[in-house]
Amino acid sequence: IPNGLAAVSKIPALGWAQMVAYAGYCELSSPRTRAANTEDYSNITPGDYGFKVLTSSDPQELTKKLNAEIANGRLAMMALIGMLFQDGL
Repeated sequence: IPNGLAAVSKIPALGWAQMVAYAGYCELSSPRTRAANTEDYSNITPGDYGFKVLTSSDPQELTKKLNAEIANGRLAMMALIGMLFQDGL
C-alpha cells in the first residue's frame, strides 16, 4: 500500500461509493438524538463554548496572543505544503 496521496488511487470505486453514500446518509438524515438537536443551541453564537481562550484585559497582551495564533496557522499551512511537496504533487 503506498503512502500519502498515492494511496487514494488504490481505493476501489465501490469503496468510494460507500464513503459517499454514508456521508450523504449522515447529512440527509434528520437529527433523532438530543445531542444532534440544534434547537437547544439556536440562541448561541457559533464557537461560543462559554469560555474564551484568546482574551485579555490588556490590549497589548491580546494583540500578542492573536499574532501568535496567526503565526501558528501560517506554520501549519507551510507544514502541509511541505507534506504535499514530499508526496510529489
